[in-house]
Amino acid sequence: MKLFTHPVPVALGLTTLLTLPLVGPLISVQHTEIYHLHGNASAVFLPVFLFILLLWIAFAVVLQLTRTRPGLHFILWALILFLLPSTALKIWSTLLSLQLPHWISLLVFLCAFAGFFVLLFCQNSALRNAFHRVQQLLATMLGFASLTGILILCQLGWFAFQARHLNDPVRFHASGLHGTSSSTSARPHRIIWLLLDELSYQQLYERRPPDLELLAFDRLAQQSTLFTHTVPAGLMTEYVIPSLFTGLPVDAMRSSPDGRTILLQVLESDAPYITHWQQVDPADTVFHDALQHRYSTAIAGWYNPYCRVFASVLDRCLWAQRSLLVGDMSEDNSLTRNLLMPLHHVLDIALRSLPTQRQAAAANARDAAIHLQDYTELVRDADSLVNDPSADLLYLHMPVPHPVGIYNRHTRQFTTGPATYLDNLALADAYLAHLRQQLEQSSQWDSTTLLIMGDHSWRTVPIWTGTSAWSPEEQAASHGGQFDDRPAYIVKLPNQHTPARIEAPYAARNTRALLNALMDQRIHTPQDLANWAATQPHE
Repeated sequence: MKLFTHPVPVALGLTTLLTLPLVGPLISVQHTEIYHLHGNASAVFLPVFLFILLLWIAFAVVLQLTRTRPGLHFILWALILFLLPSTALKIWSTLLSLQLPHWISLLVFLCAFAGFFVLLFCQNSALRNAFHRVQQLLATMLGFASLTGILILCQLGWFAFQARHLNDPVRFHASGLHGTSSSTSARPHRIIWLLLDELSYQQLYERRPPDLELLAFDRLAQQSTLFTHTVPAGLMTEYVIPSLFTGLPVDAMRSSPDGRTILLQVLESDAPYITHWQQVDPADTVFHDALQHRYSTAIAGWYNPYCRVFASVLDRCLWAQRSLLVGDMSEDNSLTRNLLMPLHHVLDIALRSLPTQRQAAAANARDAAIHLQDYTELVRDADSLVNDPSADLLYLHMPVPHPVGIYNRHTRQFTTGPATYLDNLALADAYLAHLRQQLEQSSQWDSTTLLIMGDHSWRTVPIWTGTSAWSPEEQAASHGGQFDDRPAYIVKLPNQHTPARIEAPYAARNTRALLNALMDQRIHTPQDLANWAATQPHE
């Protein structure tokens, strides 16, 4: 047992505990952090790995130096013992993504700190002896935790090696080498598939706040088919998008360690509570279907690494995702700066309470700035593809109206200050107007098939109502945070000039089948669309 109370293993155990929120996302079996990384994986792994080593060495040196100085040894362990409760609380809330009130961690911290001073100035021998026994037990537990720390370091190194070529340049499908079409008829008109992230049918067309003008969506409704009861393919974008691409019923997703392969947890059609994991084959997606129909394929998309995962079935691809990494690191930072960010993160966990309202507002503004950068970059990239008529099947995934708010609908200006889902909904309307203007200027609006949808609806209760960014305006607009799971789903056929509605339930995962029906020229009129939808699964 003495081996486990030596400063070296104890220091590693303490380091492991403090850095769990940093390494947790990097060693997760889902590999989500790396899967969504836009830059080089070393921007994450190397700073975290070096920081763990440096922190381990620092703790080991301090523990070793205080072993021969009883007074300092006692003060050090008293600090460790009484900082652990609030630290453990914050680590627990971080790993589980819990939104705990600020006062809870502050109360725990103050109680522990008061206990530290009581112990420091109390001369009661019984209390000191009890503290010594607790200290020995804690040292032993931290020593055993070092075994986990060794495993974590090995796993961290292995996953870093796996992801070393994460975003190397990829080779796209060669234009002009499309598969042979199963039909001898001419290729149908251009198809643009616009996915507006978190677009709610209810907020768009049923319960719109009176001060929210959505002129582009209202205008579109006069010459398109609205699906009023779309059954979403899921709640999370990570697996909804692959479900739409493949047509599979999915309820979970994970990535391979190298971030280049998607595994989906697929629901059995005849036994919905039984699932199996299935690797996504790009050749079994709607984009390969398009190539077989002699379409060219193009994507400008947000969040998912489309260009990395689906390169073999895409002729052109652009994607944007600039989220902060673990420990608030950025892939644009230098190694030195990314080394300092984990230090700041660990100090926050060890010494500060949960975020105050002011700190939460600052974090929201930072997230809004990143969200805005993604949006403006994607609009530019999408414009380049929209204005290229050779992009026959064009998929656009825009990061609005997904919170956080980046637009003030009253001033019609971008903002990183207070803004809401409703503001972003107005921005989505502005983008639709922009897209329409582009197509009208090139005389393509009437001839283009346009599919506009949300990947999921506005996730009020499931996600946003418990966050610091939730506003009274959103509370009122959602009627107390009520969750309506229907995403918007709108189809404008070529030369359609009259409105239509499909009231029956319709499963969003039929999107691949719908696009194939459009490419096969089996749908020409709103009535054709209604007849086709009636034959599709409803769930």
